[in-house]
Amino acid sequence: MAEPSIAETIAVPEVNQQRPRKPFSIQRFLPPLIVLPSMAAIITFVYLFILFTIWVSLSRWGSVHMDLRLREPWWATYEQMFSMTRWHANLRNILVFTILFLAASLGGGLTLALFLDRRLLGHSVFRNIFLFPYALSFIVTGIAWRWIFNPETGINLLFDGLGLNHLLVSMGGQPLKPGWTTDPSILWSLNETLGHVFPGLKTYSVQLGIPMALIPVVVAAAWQLTGFAMAMYIAGLATISNELREAARIDGATELRVYTKVVIPLLNPVTVSTAIILGHVSLKIFDLIFAMTGTGPGFATDVPGIFVFEMTFRAMRNNLGAAASVVMLALVASIIVPYLWRNMRSR
Repeated sequence: MAEPSIAETIAVPEVNQQRPRKPFSIQRFLPPLIVLPSMAAIITFVYLFILFTIWVSLSRWGSVHMDLRLREPWWATYEQMFSMTRWHANLRNILVFTILFLAASLGGGLTLALFLDRRLLGHSVFRNIFLFPYALSFIVTGIAWRWIFNPETGINLLFDGLGLNHLLVSMGGQPLKPGWTTDPSILWSLNETLGHVFPGLKTYSVQLGIPMALIPVVVAAAWQLTGFAMAMYIAGLATISNELREAARIDGATELRVYTKVVIPLLNPVTVSTAIILGHVSLKIFDLIFAMTGTGPGFATDVPGIFVFEMTFRAMRNNLGAAASVVMLALVASIIVPYLWRNMRSR
């Protein structure tokens, strides 16, 4: 009788081709259920409201009575808005405000962070003092700085108290009483200069330059948010190792070159992130300017946020207010979307 083979002596278990069904578990559905309420709220109160605002901007709703029928042509509201001299002043003001505000906030924040990085005596106390204005609301800041820049009080009283005006009068000059927030003049008007390239700008209804009344607003906004920029730069400085600085010093670099050639270039990602955040704040600024100056003399401090408020809640021209809101959304998206897209691609 033949002996059984090895394959016959080893019992091969039968393989079940069907995968066993997992028992029902609430854990599988728990994450989507947790996220669902917030997603529903975001879709409803953000994206659907954005779509509704766009529809209103194209509609005939220009009075108290709601009329959501489309205008003919559908872009008539935007054409009407961009033909308004006030809207041209708004675009000029928000551009000037954003540039000056970013330059002052980033420059001031970087300067303060570099001084505090030197670990001077009392640096922790000064760090909290510099950061304190960021805890205030824009309304409080606007009211306080409105008093400071009042032509009859504030800084002008300081000029009188220091005797500067008395000195100027005794020398045959005029007392120094600038209008600050009430001065409608434009500094460095560019209409004539740009008119050589674009002839239409010579007769443009709005003077392209820096409104004098907008400078105090920039000072107030920079005073409040310079501390935020400082905190961002301090966090960035903490990530730079001392070995890099010591290596530069060993190579013969002075302290100035250590900061200009090593430290500050390594802070470029912090600068970009802070500029994006502050740029988003400046483009939709409303409460600080509304509390401090309002529209200003000759719309010198008027911005799209105030335009939206007055068109929607005072003039009841809802389609104009919605159109301005859509333009503000586009301005903010022009800064935020490229930044997010770049971060997603880099990851």
